[in-house]
Amino acid sequence: MKSRPPKQISPFIRRLAFHGVLGAILGVLLLHPLVTAVFFLEFKSQFDIPSESIWDFAITRLQTNAWFELVPMSAIFALIGASFAIVVSIYSRALETQHRRALWLEKELDMNLLYLVDAGESERLEFKSSLRWDQRKHESNKSLEMVVAKSIVGLMNHRGGSLIIGIDDDGQIIGIEADCQTLRHKNTDGFERAIMDLVRTTLGAHACTLVHCQFPLIDDRQVCRIVVEKAYAPIYLQDGKVARYFVRTGNSTRELDAREAQEHITQGYHVENQ
Repeated sequence: MKSRPPKQISPFIRRLAFHGVLGAILGVLLLHPLVTAVFFLEFKSQFDIPSESIWDFAITRLQTNAWFELVPMSAIFALIGASFAIVVSIYSRALETQHRRALWLEKELDMNLLYLVDAGESERLEFKSSLRWDQRKHESNKSLEMVVAKSIVGLMNHRGGSLIIGIDDDGQIIGIEADCQTLRHKNTDGFERAIMDLVRTTLGAHACTLVHCQFPLIDDRQVCRIVVEKAYAPIYLQDGKVARYFVRTGNSTRELDAREAQEHITQGYHVENQ
């Protein structure tokens, strides 16, 4: 029977632990003496403190107090220092994540759309001919929306990228005009609203912040480019009562089973979250 590999501590937890220990040390070695100095300067005239200088006061305090009498106060300052360091670490990590997202989004949006279309599908680019318009039956088919949702969540669970609706797998420009006619609001605003509603109902409201829609013209046909950011936590597609995990692999989107999904999440999904 194969032994299970030991569980790895996530980089985020290691970072918090390191900063917590560092903060505790600084709390004892820096904050505690600083508070002692403030106490000496503030209350020297009010209490009978024989020491003439802060250094004399500190040395006298160490000589007259047993080490175990100083432990509780040192522990308090260690806790204060560790707590402050952890809060700063979490806040700085949030800022770093926002900065990375902004840089990635700026780079993705700066990429030339015609160049992307000519390059074809890849691990960060996928084409879909429509959102809900069935090209074969020439009628609306809402079940096709689930295919779009799978593509979006697959990009989220990988490295992010773009999904372009209105282009078939061969790179032929079809446009989204037929799709728009099936919507209540038959324009790009209605199309974007339909995309966001799809993301909200299948992936969760928190996933909507990772989706950005553009509506460029290619060969006089309007397409929808959905720029999808990488998620920093696993996103599942809710298919009825079943939560399914998809990831972009190569130029296709694949569903992972429970074991594969767990390995994908634990063995590199959070590499950038250090």
